[in-house]
Amino acid sequence: MASENSSSMSSLASQICNQIASIFSKPTAPHPPPLDIMVAELTNTATQKGSVFLYGVGREGLMLKALCMRLAHLGISTHLVFDMTTPPISSNDLLIASAGPGGFSTVDAICSRARSYGARVLLLTAQPESGSSVKHASVVAYVPAQTMADDDDEQGKEKSRPLMPMGSVYEGAMFVLFEMVVYKLGEALGQSPEAVRSRHTNLE
Repeated sequence: MASENSSSMSSLASQICNQIASIFSKPTAPHPPPLDIMVAELTNTATQKGSVFLYGVGREGLMLKALCMRLAHLGISTHLVFDMTTPPISSNDLLIASAGPGGFSTVDAICSRARSYGARVLLLTAQPESGSSVKHASVVAYVPAQTMADDDDEQGKEKSRPLMPMGSVYEGAMFVLFEMVVYKLGEALGQSPEAVRSRHTNLE
C-alpha cells in the first residue's frame, strides 16, 4: 500500500513538473527568452551598483519574494516594494514586477511611478501584447503560461479538474525561471557557492 501511494505521488509530481517544464519549450518571439532578459537586466543593474526592487500581487508576489531573497544572497541590493526599509528608487535601479494576466491596477501604478524616477522596469507577464502593465515596462519578459486571464473553465459546463488551477502554471513557471536566473546570475557575477551561503541570515 505504501509503495502504491509513493508511486502515485511520484506520478502526480512528474505530471506537474512536466506541465511547468513544457512552458519553456514554447516560442516567445518576437520577445527574447525570459531567462536571457532577466539575467541581462540584473547583471547590468548589479554592475552599475544599482538596487533591485520587486513587486507582485498574490502568489506571483510570493514567487518574487523568493527571488528577492536569493538576489540578496548573490550580493545584490534588493528590496520588496512596501517593506518598511525599502529605499527610494532612482535612475540606476531596476523594478521587477509581475502581472501574469496582463495588468493589475497596483502593478500599473507602481511601474509608472518607477519609470517617472528614471528606473528601468522589467515586467513579467503571460499577456505581452494586450496587458495594461506593458505600456509601463522598459522590457517585457514573456512567460507563455496559463493564468486566470485565459482559464477556459466555463460556468455550467462539466470539465475534468485541471492539474494546476487558475494561475498556478504561471506561478510555478516563475519559480523555475527564477531558479534558472539565480544559477546563471551567480555565474555571471562570479559568485561562489560559499559567498552566496555566507550572506544567508544567521538569526534563525
